[in-house]
Amino acid sequence: MSLNDELKARVTAAMKGGDTLTRDTLRTVLGEAQMDALRRKGEITDDSILGVVRKAVAGLKETIPLAKKDGRDTTHQEAELGLLEALLPKVWERDAIATALAALREELRAAKSDGQAIGVAMKALKALGAATNPDDVKAVVSAARA
Repeated sequence: MSLNDELKARVTAAMKGGDTLTRDTLRTVLGEAQMDALRRKGEITDDSILGVVRKAVAGLKETIPLAKKDGRDTTHQEAELGLLEALLPKVWERDAIATALAALREELRAAKSDGQAIGVAMKALKALGAATNPDDVKAVVSAARA
């Protein structure tokens, strides 16, 4: 089942259950993904949906502290942030990245530059389906090359 179909099913379930936060948040995500697909003259893909979710998460992470600073209630935004973050793939920690790259240690050391070594690492991690933070990959590669 595609992420698009999964989210549509969750919207329907939220409507039946009276969960307006989930309904409205997921409808917004689906609408933005649809607009993105129309702009690109393509189909809605899981990657486009995840891009919309990442953008919304970044926006909420920026605005929630500002709203708290102004003394406003952020309960709704924090609930929305939690819902959206749950849609994103779990990001691998540095230990998991290091374990996955352990077999490539000599190849990482043999690379001519840090950039090439990071490229080798990212290719290997992508093949494993890893969701990673680039700064974490860079730190692990630097440690392996040391």
